[in-house]
This record gives sequence, structure tokens and C-alpha cells, in this order.
Amino acid sequence: MKKVPSKRRKPEMLDEYDFSQGVRGKYAKRYAEGTNVVLLDPDVAEVFRDSQTVNDVLRTLARLVKKTSRAT
Repeated sequence: MKKVPSKRRKPEMLDEYDFSQGVRGKYAKRYAEGTNVVLLDPDVAEVFRDSQTVNDVLRTLARLVKKTSRAT
């Protein structure tokens, strides 16, 4: 005998969630501009724990590349 699916569904949003102070579209512009998501290999992620550190190192590397490319 088949189970009859329950007509009563669990609510997707709980009553405890309070969005009364929420701002609609707060991040819409940033989202529309797009993002670059880069996945780091685990060994690299161990060295660079946060995005600020990764960005600092990449900026330094970019400056070095520019300097060496001009010199050659």
C-alpha cells in the first residue's frame, strides 16, 4: 500500500525570522556587476587564510611582473 503524501507542508520560512529591518535590493548592484570566484588548492589555502592576504600578495606580484616586463 502506498503512503499518501501529506497535504501539510513545512513552512520554508520560520516565524522567528524577522526581516522588518531588511533593505530590499541592498546588494543587487554589486551582484549585477559580477564576481570572480577563485578556488584555491588546499595547500595554497593553508598559507593564505583570508582574501585580504591573497589580494596583497597578488598585487605585489603584479607590480613585480610589470617592473620585469618593462626591463626586458
